[in-house]
Amino acid sequence: MSEAGIFEGLSTSKLAVELDDEERRTLARAMTLRDLKQGEVLVQEGSADDHLYVVASGVLGVVKSAGTDNEVTLNAIRPGAVVGELSFLDGSTRYASLVALSDSRVLGLTRDALEGLLTSHPKVVYHVMRAIVRVVHEVQRRMSMQTAELTNYLYKTHGRY
Repeated sequence: MSEAGIFEGLSTSKLAVELDDEERRTLARAMTLRDLKQGEVLVQEGSADDHLYVVASGVLGVVKSAGTDNEVTLNAIRPGAVVGELSFLDGSTRYASLVALSDSRVLGLTRDALEGLLTSHPKVVYHVMRAIVRVVHEVQRRMSMQTAELTNYLYKTHGRY
C-alpha cells in the first residue's frame, strides 16, 4: 500500500490528532501497512514486539489465550484507535494476542522508525509521544472506573455473585 493509503489511515487516528498534513506525511513514510483476514493473529501473546499499531479499518481483538479452549476477548479495538503502546515504549512482552475479529487494515510504527525522526522531525515525535500518553491515560481511567464499579458491586452484594 502506498504512503497515501497510510496517510489516509492516519488522518482519523488518535495518534495523529495534533499533526498537520505535512507532519502526517512524514509519519506515514515511517510506517508500514498490513491487511489481516478475520482470525489472523497480528501479535502473539508472550512475544516481544516493538510496534505501535493503529487500526485503520476493521476490528482487532485483544485476546488472552488465543486459539485455546480458554480464549477470552478482553477488548475490541476499532478504527482510529492505537494499540500496543506499552510494549512499544518499554519492550515488554505482550500480555495478550492481537487478533483480527474482521478483515482489518493496520498501520505499524516501530520504535526505531520513530526514533529515526528525532533529529529531523522532533515535533512529530513529540506529538506522537503526547498521543501515546493520552492513550495510556485513557486506558488507566477506564480501568479505574471498572475497578470502582466492581468494588461497588461486591460491597452491595456482600461478595455474593
